Amino acid sequence: MRLVQVFVPRDELDLVIETAEEAGVDYTVSRDTDRGEFEALVSIPVPPPAVEPLLEALRAAGLDERSYTVVTAAETIVSKRTDELTGRFSGTRISREELRARAADLAPAASTYFGLLIVSTTIATAGLLLDSAATIIGAMVVAPLMGPALAASVGVIVDDESLATRGIALQVIGLAAAVLTAAVMGWALRGTVLLPPGFDITTVPQIRERITPDFLALFLALGSGVAAVISLTRNVGSVLVGVAIAVALVPPAATAGLGIAWGDPPVVLTAGTLVLINMLSINLTALLLLWLSGYRPERTESVERVYGRLRSRVAVLLVAIVILSVVLGGITYGTYRTATVEHDVKTELETMNEAELAAGSELQFRETAIDYELIDVYTGGRPTVTVHVDRPPGEGLPDDFADDVRDRLESAAGVDLEVIVELATTLRSG
Repeated sequence: MRLVQVFVPRDELDLVIETAEEAGVDYTVSRDTDRGEFEALVSIPVPPPAVEPLLEALRAAGLDERSYTVVTAAETIVSKRTDELTGRFSGTRISREELRARAADLAPAASTYFGLLIVSTTIATAGLLLDSAATIIGAMVVAPLMGPALAASVGVIVDDESLATRGIALQVIGLAAAVLTAAVMGWALRGTVLLPPGFDITTVPQIRERITPDFLALFLALGSGVAAVISLTRNVGSVLVGVAIAVALVPPAATAGLGIAWGDPPVVLTAGTLVLINMLSINLTALLLLWLSGYRPERTESVERVYGRLRSRVAVLLVAIVILSVVLGGITYGTYRTATVEHDVKTELETMNEAELAAGSELQFRETAIDYELIDVYTGGRPTVTVHVDRPPGEGLPDDFADDVRDRLESAAGVDLEVIVELATTLRSG
């Protein structure tokens, strides 16, 4: 339930009472005995779906806009009269005014926002370098990224340009700050005793997950946008939804920053693409769901203009997402190709081991290293496969042994390979 309290200006009490009676809601009047600007306070308990129609009726009746109308959440109301009201005003949607206020509250002051975001990014960067999923998730609890995304979308829908601009600015500058924070942290840690010599960020599973994304990554961003709107309009689960949004944005932003620190353009490109497509997807789903939920500007004459602006923004977001999806699709395909080659090579080496064992040979293909990166798929780079072969003392091998190994591996993988065969004589004590 909500308690709507109207500070009634002089000579407008009858207007407010008539509006409440026409709406069929209960009310009480507390008259002001001094000679101030307001003559009375009218308190009206209503269900959440009734707030917006009541406020619209008061505006339509001509209530002075300089008056105060306060909407507060009533935690408990003891009365059987609420059953009738709840039955008349069914639904769970909050009013447009509450929506705007909540969105504004979720976008904190700049100092608070950037302070929490830098702390969150620092923790997330440490989690990435440590390959610790728990640390990364813990950092997401701190990240305040849900508010700006919702503020931008709500501002567009209710025609509050300052709220929309603030939400967009906080998102863009905030993610840039996250990338910069991770880059500075990575630069400071690189080459120190905290990281092993020759540390390669692309070998860390948590980082590799962010630089080899596929289309399934879109589901997190799209789902987060939908969940954020539901959370905002129904005031439930905002903390958990905020974590989901942060997971979609902060770790890939931190990964892009680490790519800058390590001077690795492919890492910056892939992680940066993931950040942008997630941010755009969250904003797109929030915009569409808010409009489909029935939210409109306060003034009727503004609806057409806001609808045109909404279509323009949705079109821009869709075009940007499609373009970035092409990049994401290329990453998906490249990742699939590199993984396929690696799998086929390893499978063929296992088959070769089994064949040697069946033939009574002690020759063994023991280890492999495959150098085939995402960029090689599109630049035509040949995969380099290093095969470690154990052989007993005195066992000779044909001169074209390396060529035979290469031919078999190329046949299995379906691509041209550069194969390096390392021979090792194995001595075993009985």
